[in-house]
Amino acid sequence: MGRSGGLTRCRRRARPELMAMTPLVAKTIWIIGCIGWFVIRLPHQRRSRKTPITSRVARARELMLLSISYSGLGIVPAIYVITGAPRFADYVFRPALAWAGALAFAGALYMFHRSHRDLGRSWSVTLEIRDRHRLITHGVYRLIRHPMYTAFWLWALAQALLLPNWFAGFAGLVGFGTLFFGRVAREERMMLDNFGEEYRAYMTRTYRVIPGVY
Repeated sequence: MGRSGGLTRCRRRARPELMAMTPLVAKTIWIIGCIGWFVIRLPHQRRSRKTPITSRVARARELMLLSISYSGLGIVPAIYVITGAPRFADYVFRPALAWAGALAFAGALYMFHRSHRDLGRSWSVTLEIRDRHRLITHGVYRLIRHPMYTAFWLWALAQALLLPNWFAGFAGLVGFGTLFFGRVAREERMMLDNFGEEYRAYMTRTYRVIPGVY
């Protein structure tokens, strides 16, 4: 009886250890999130290549912005996760922030999946108009015009909360922020040029990335 009670107390003490948020767990969540992003995007990327392009905007500029964004959301944090560099930029790890980061990444993946599903064949990685391109205004596009950007903002926020390093953690906000502010106005101009008053009316009843805010 005494031995059984001792084992029960040991198990109770062990449970918090299994559920504890640590720097390693936070890095693992970041890796799983990146894998989730790849799995969601891959089939849409393959389908996109089969859909003819009818017009394209500033291809070289687009590739430069994408490179900056991918560096901030992928390359810089990957170096930190694998090597721990740059160590001088580390700060104190706070489990509560990392848990918030995990929730933000889950929200990012959900929004990413829904955006791709609602866009269908109208999606492309750069500013392009596809054959039989349609203006999507249903699903997550009912309230915001750029839910996929919302997903990437959540990803960048999650990265800052999960990785306690001034360079690696905040690289996503800088990298994706550069792409967003360098692209969103051009993207909306492209949509206005192609859909005219239909898109203008859509703009009047929606927000860019945050319902009721922006």
